Amino acid sequence: QVQLVESGGGLVQAGGSLRLSCAASGRTFSNYGMGWFRQAPGKEREFVATISPGGDSTYYTDSAKGRFTISRDNAKNAMYLQLNSLRPEYTAVYYCAARSDTSHVTRYYTRPQTYDYWGQGTQVTVSS
Repeated sequence: QVQLVESGGGLVQAGGSLRLSCAASGRTFSNYGMGWFRQAPGKEREFVATISPGGDSTYYTDSAKGRFTISRDNAKNAMYLQLNSLRPEYTAVYYCAARSDTSHVTRYYTRPQTYDYWGQGTQVTVSS
């Protein structure tokens, strides 16, 4: 079991950057795969990026490749999402998620249903 708390969201200008953080409780953080999702108003929650328990494998949605970077620091029980070159269309609530199932390749975990625990979300707003 793990509890997740996101932080780092805010209002930024187009082209700016943010680093989102996800702090996890518990002593088994390194056993979980992790992911970031986002949900814009009127839209379904969508996959952004995921990372394997050890951090050696990552996978991104096409729009995030080359723009966002997912990472984790298991010693700190933390996961991060670096958001660069932000555009207004990336405005959304960003959610941190954890999954206990690690039996598939990392790119398999793009569906919200494959994750077990969720944070409360942090708002990212990009102004034009």
